[in-house]
Amino acid sequence: MSERKVLNKYYPPDFDPSKIPKLKLPKDRQYVVRLMAPFNMRCKTCGEYIYKGKKFNARKETVQNEVYLGLPIFRFYIKCTRCLAEITFKTDPENTDYTMEHGATRNFQAEKLLEEEEKRVQKEREDEELNNPMKVLENRTKDSKLEMEVLENLQELKDLNQRQAHVDFEAMLRQHRLSEEARQKQELEEDERETAALVEEARKRRLLEDSDSEEDAAAPAPPQPALLPNPTAILDEAPKAKRKVESWERSVGTLGSRPQLSGLIVVKKTDLDGNTPQGQPAPTLGTVKNGKVADPAPRTLGASSLSQLGVYSDSEDSSSSSN
Repeated sequence: MSERKVLNKYYPPDFDPSKIPKLKLPKDRQYVVRLMAPFNMRCKTCGEYIYKGKKFNARKETVQNEVYLGLPIFRFYIKCTRCLAEITFKTDPENTDYTMEHGATRNFQAEKLLEEEEKRVQKEREDEELNNPMKVLENRTKDSKLEMEVLENLQELKDLNQRQAHVDFEAMLRQHRLSEEARQKQELEEDERETAALVEEARKRRLLEDSDSEEDAAAPAPPQPALLPNPTAILDEAPKAKRKVESWERSVGTLGSRPQLSGLIVVKKTDLDGNTPQGQPAPTLGTVKNGKVADPAPRTLGASSLSQLGVYSDSEDSSSSSN
């Protein structure tokens, strides 16, 4: 079985590498590469912001006739993510950075611009001093004056530091501590005064309430209206089996008792006409008035019916007890 990963190739004995034809590719040919945006930029066409690190499928080519110390310079073509406008930038090996060409503007490069401006001023100065000796003398005088001003400022700072070095920090801390204690003491006194005022006010209010309660106790109490009995209270107090009998007893009396029924009969003590023998019950239930027998007390129809009902209830009770 042959090897899966072939590492060694077979070269015949008559192999001649010079006979292999070489491809003639153009020098400015382009390759498709995957890269990320090297800096923040803004599209000039639509104003879309493209942030650093955004990935693109870019085309890469070698810039013709531009070389820095033998290093080639490459140009990249990308498209805006919004309007698909073409944006190009190239490498800058001199500053180890990238240079924007067209299609967008680079953002957040104030520091880079400042460095470039300093380099440009320094270069112009060197060019002027190279051909003008008087300019060299003038620049040296300016530099000496600037150096003297810097030394004076430095000396002032040193003097200020020395003056501050003689300050007694312990005394400052002690004074600060005393001021804090005085402030806390003043706050405590104010709190005590407020508390005493509140206590005094509460005591006065309590005295006023006590005096009002004493006056109310000395004054006679108004008569309370008599509470009328609730007619339905008996329904809650008595059981259901005795409610009917108790209602009849309150209205008429006990129906089956003889003492209450015997009060209705009056015995005649004197014989006015002489016809009635002694000891016999009177024929009527009336009383003697002016020599005439008064009519007996009228009985209402309701009383006789209630008495019959009581007798009927007594008979039922007796029959139930006998059974």
